[in-house]
Amino acid sequence: MPSLLTIFLVIGGIGFLFLLISLLIGDLFDMVGVEVDSNLDGHDFGLLDSRVVSVFLTAFGGFGAIGTIWGFGAMPSSGFGVLGGIAFGAVVYYFGKLLHSQQVTSSVSIEDLIGRTAQVTVTIMPNQLGQVTFTVGEERVEKLARSADNTELKIGTIVKIDAFAGDSVLVRADKGEGFLLFSEKA
Repeated sequence: MPSLLTIFLVIGGIGFLFLLISLLIGDLFDMVGVEVDSNLDGHDFGLLDSRVVSVFLTAFGGFGAIGTIWGFGAMPSSGFGVLGGIAFGAVVYYFGKLLHSQQVTSSVSIEDLIGRTAQVTVTIMPNQLGQVTFTVGEERVEKLARSADNTELKIGTIVKIDAFAGDSVLVRADKGEGFLLFSEKA
């Protein structure tokens, strides 16, 4: 029968191996199709994330082995391992939540762009394509554009996006024009 120290070391080793694999190829639970949202707020990072679980197992095994080396029995060493696992798992959980909350998404829906102010960067002739530029967050976006009312819109004209027509946008001259959003050199 294996010793108590061996059992704790094997548990810690399995947790560490699980952590290494998780770090190399991503969240293991997502790969095998296990949908667990222990966070209950719709975010991807939760208490049962494979990285949190593997750190808990590694710390449990390590602290349980330390308790055994210090001469504690199975129950006190297991308690010591649980406390160590919870402490280290909590650190990884809260750090992961912090990192996850700092992520931004670059997905902008079409509805978000309707009514947005843009600037003509390539002249839009009647019934022809031109180009407009606008910002979404910190990102500069360029789109092919047509005049919604088939009028000529010269470079530098400030326009509003009325609608989408396939891959291009339909724009109309903004009545409050007179300032530039972007320099022509940019």
